Amino acid sequence: MHDHPADHAHEEAGEWKKLALLAGASGVLGLLSLVVSRIGGDNDLWALLLVGASCLAGGWDAAIDGWASLKQRRIDVHLLMLVVAAGAWVVDARAEGALLLFLFSTAGALEHFAMDRTRGAIDALLDRAPKKARLLGENDTETEISVASLRPGDRVVILPGELIPADGKVLAGESAVDESNLTGEAKPAAKKPGSEVAGGTLNTWGRLVVTVTKAEVDSALQRIVRLIREAQESKAPAQRTIDRWGDTYAIFTLSASALFFMGLIAMTDSPITGGQGSALYRSMTLLVVLSPCALVLSVPSAVLAAIAAGARNGILFRGGAAVERLADVDCVCFDKTGTLTAGEPEVAALEVFPAGADRQRALNALLSLESGTTHPFAAGVVKACQKEGAVQILVTGLSNSPGQGVAGSVAGTRWSVGTREFVGGLDLPPAPMATGAIVSEVWASDGTVIVRATLVDQIRGESAPTLAALHQRGIRTVMLTGDREEAASAAAKQVGVQSYASSLTPDAKMAAIRRYSAEGHVVAMVGDGVNDAPSLAAADVAIGMGGRGSDAALESSDLVLTDDRIGRLVDAIELSRTARAAIRFNIIVSIGAALGMAAYVVFNRAPLTLGVAVHEGSTVLVCLNGLRLLGYRPKR
Repeated sequence: MHDHPADHAHEEAGEWKKLALLAGASGVLGLLSLVVSRIGGDNDLWALLLVGASCLAGGWDAAIDGWASLKQRRIDVHLLMLVVAAGAWVVDARAEGALLLFLFSTAGALEHFAMDRTRGAIDALLDRAPKKARLLGENDTETEISVASLRPGDRVVILPGELIPADGKVLAGESAVDESNLTGEAKPAAKKPGSEVAGGTLNTWGRLVVTVTKAEVDSALQRIVRLIREAQESKAPAQRTIDRWGDTYAIFTLSASALFFMGLIAMTDSPITGGQGSALYRSMTLLVVLSPCALVLSVPSAVLAAIAAGARNGILFRGGAAVERLADVDCVCFDKTGTLTAGEPEVAALEVFPAGADRQRALNALLSLESGTTHPFAAGVVKACQKEGAVQILVTGLSNSPGQGVAGSVAGTRWSVGTREFVGGLDLPPAPMATGAIVSEVWASDGTVIVRATLVDQIRGESAPTLAALHQRGIRTVMLTGDREEAASAAAKQVGVQSYASSLTPDAKMAAIRRYSAEGHVVAMVGDGVNDAPSLAAADVAIGMGGRGSDAALESSDLVLTDDRIGRLVDAIELSRTARAAIRFNIIVSIGAALGMAAYVVFNRAPLTLGVAVHEGSTVLVCLNGLRLLGYRPKR
């Protein structure tokens, strides 16, 4: 076993098989030595050779890792086990020494198997990555090329039963695509012209023609795999604490055993060597039971399994800290647009003031400026302007005011687009809309002409049930939005959020997050846009929407919901709490077994065999308890 189990990410897949083979050989040779010793006696040459071979097989991997630690001037658990095994030979307890190394190597193989399973769950994503693509040429001729050669703008054909080679947008054809490897959603998603598809997902029944939008290295699949790789390398706080004190604890274990040995010699009539009552035998038993194998594995076995289980269900934890911290969250703040709402608002009214102004010129300017932004409202505004025949014109001197709007020169005139306050809009009566509609406005002005685009958004179907589920778990919900009061109020009522704040700049959102933290809350922030990046960074746990989320938001996130389904948040919290319970159980078992057996060894003459069984048994138990998280399924 390793003091730093996260290093397993760099080991060869299937390493556990070699360790299992060595452990099996150790067990078989040990049993044979017992049989031969019963026939010819404990000192029979063949019995000695067989028990020696058993120790060699069982201690081979420990010797390699122990030597590596010695070269780094460290003392780890491998060295402790080898010291005990060597001592067992000194006190004529060779069979116990062989049993120790057999169980130690068996537990090590199980540990590697557990880590290999978690790694395998992630590698399964890469196994779905296609290697070839059907490139559609200028004359609609098909050529098979490598996926790595695809570039944005290329057209590819995907036949039924084939994997989507790269992220793109459907040009022609209809089908349903199985996206379960990325989102955890078993039901295939319908696709038609204009729909977005992700590389590595499976086209089920229709022929699709897709325009590539991202190169392979930037695809959703590759991005997810990179995030998970980072998560595997990132340790949970509890694991960092254990690692920090690991070497100190190993020295403490050696020192305690040495002091116990000297105390027995000085204060009792125990012989130095010999049977179970000897000082050396009892001190070696103490050394075994105090060794921190189970404690070292208690956290990573659960954390890595939780990361793998989350990835299979559309939840990307970007490190062990996120797995642990999310379980403590008692306040969740949400952005509105694109998080609680669908994030695809449509323009219901497009007005130009004064009435005699050049409408075409104004819409051209609005289209030109909005085409260069990533704001959720931009796509709807651009589409509405295009329907009226507006054309895009080169913008110069573009400037951005986060949370307010953008400004730039169009055809020699300086225009600004954004909030009414930002552009200096008039105090006009609202455009007539249905009662309860979630209405937002985008304004544009050059100082003489004003444009107002009134947009209507829809609440996500999952938003209200998700917030209700959070309330049932005692978690406070807050909506923080830069949108105006009327839109925020309508959305808040429909989703059932407990409190909200409107007309917030990015800095104001961040200040609100910090205020809740100062009140003693453990705060999570859920967002998807560039404007959410500061508040995501300020939260204890940052949660990004992976489908439409901006790169800035995802880079600021500790947790990513890959398919933009807000309901995954409840699943993530439940998985985090399950993992935390497993971690606590593992720590209690590992510490309890060590301290309990240590007390028994000190005050009683416990056999080395019992100490070995309890020590390695607790190690196996924490591995299995962590491994069970791989089977986690969200409750529906």
